[in-house]
Amino acid sequence: MPFPIINSIASWVLKQRIHQIELFLKYPNEVQEELLMNLIRQAEETVVGKQFEFESIKCYATFSERVPVSTYEELEPLIERTRKGEQNVFWNEPIKWFAKSSGTTNAKSKFIPVSESALADCHYKGSKDLLCMYLNNNENSEMFLGKSLRLGGSSQIYENNNTLFGDLSAILIENMPMWAEFSSTPSNKVSLMSEWESKLTAIINETKSENVTSFAGVPSWMMVLLNRILTETNNTTLFELWPNLEVYFHGGVSFEPYREQYQKILPNDNFKYYEIYNASEGFFAIQDLNYSNDLLLMLDYGIFYEFIPMDTFGMPNQKVIPLSEVELFKNYAVVITTNSGLWRYLIGDTVRFTSLNPFKIRVTGRTKHHINVFGEELMVENTDQAIAKTCSQLNCEVKDYTVAPIFMKGKEKGAHEWMIEFKKQPEDIKLFQKLLDEMLQTVNSDYEAKRYNNMTLNQLKINVAREDLFYDWLKENDKLGGQHKIPRLSNQRDYLEQLMNMQEFKITS
Repeated sequence: MPFPIINSIASWVLKQRIHQIELFLKYPNEVQEELLMNLIRQAEETVVGKQFEFESIKCYATFSERVPVSTYEELEPLIERTRKGEQNVFWNEPIKWFAKSSGTTNAKSKFIPVSESALADCHYKGSKDLLCMYLNNNENSEMFLGKSLRLGGSSQIYENNNTLFGDLSAILIENMPMWAEFSSTPSNKVSLMSEWESKLTAIINETKSENVTSFAGVPSWMMVLLNRILTETNNTTLFELWPNLEVYFHGGVSFEPYREQYQKILPNDNFKYYEIYNASEGFFAIQDLNYSNDLLLMLDYGIFYEFIPMDTFGMPNQKVIPLSEVELFKNYAVVITTNSGLWRYLIGDTVRFTSLNPFKIRVTGRTKHHINVFGEELMVENTDQAIAKTCSQLNCEVKDYTVAPIFMKGKEKGAHEWMIEFKKQPEDIKLFQKLLDEMLQTVNSDYEAKRYNNMTLNQLKINVAREDLFYDWLKENDKLGGQHKIPRLSNQRDYLEQLMNMQEFKITS
């Protein structure tokens, strides 16, 4: 079948989904409540369903009173029972797959259950919807005339008591339809390689001769790959190698610190960037418009959403609210109930709503990745914005960073200490430090109040990292590749101290 016909058919099929999306846009709260009741009905005969008497739950109020909000550690005993082969524990479908995820703060691996329903009606549905929205906004797209360059994480699949586990990307590749491989590069064989350095070389060898029209992957690791491709092919921009590039689908970390770096290797105002918000636990939100920073919360993926205002998070007066009660521009911790049997699960992400009709969000950070030692409530969104603005003014580029508190000692005030690895260093680091501090004050009023006349906080301190410090730290901690992220902010100094200790030497093995 000629490629133009494939392009037309794919566009037509994907655009049919728009009508279903319009339903939850019009009736968001009704769709969510009906979804919750369906999840409860399906799980009535499970161990969890019997424990909390799902059979008698007829409304959200009863559900929220009866079922507690849980962390992974609290759900782990139930998950382990299923990993050992027991079924019907928390979900009525057989659970065969588990997405292994260590996150950024917890060295201990998490095994997130992935049901067949979640694969079909959440993860794959989200991927199709992403394409649907992109094509709906770009009717002249020829994306399907070429291939999508995908970059996943470590992708080995392991067996345990007749259940299987691996990175989510590996599970998706193992289960995706055959036609999907034909539209992607590299091959499944290369995508499923685990050793990062060998994988990079193999990806480059397979993709440099393809007609690549789109990318998909985490911005930090994709940038490593793309820079390597440019070096090995002696090109200055990616359009020299792939002239038909249209769009980059990205997620996992904030794009802001990397935006200018991408624009340098993709110097075309018509090139599009589309953000997604997904995780091992589910596919949550999609950028639905060109040139937007807001993500449309997808309400019919088998996920019921609740939110905890961050000003009460972890406190005795912690309040959990449904979607219908959220407010604009407040930071919330996200709680999900899913079609894989995660009941009121705290995923660890924070978001704020930028629109309530329809419900649109921006991801602001992690519940564990913020600094609030001095009442400054600094979020990753704040530091990413401040970094981007400072780099823009001083014509420099930041590759990676992390921030930790300097605790008060005696009469000494506290401060924030940064470790920053530059791709292009500023001419005057003291000016960068001063300007970054000022930018943080403009994007966060609590930080500004604590910095006023050095009342509580002194000016931030910057350590300039040696080349590849963060890469070496990830390698030392066995976190190289697609899904792993640098911990940006912490209320403790552990990460910073580890980096400081590694600053003096470079891993050569």
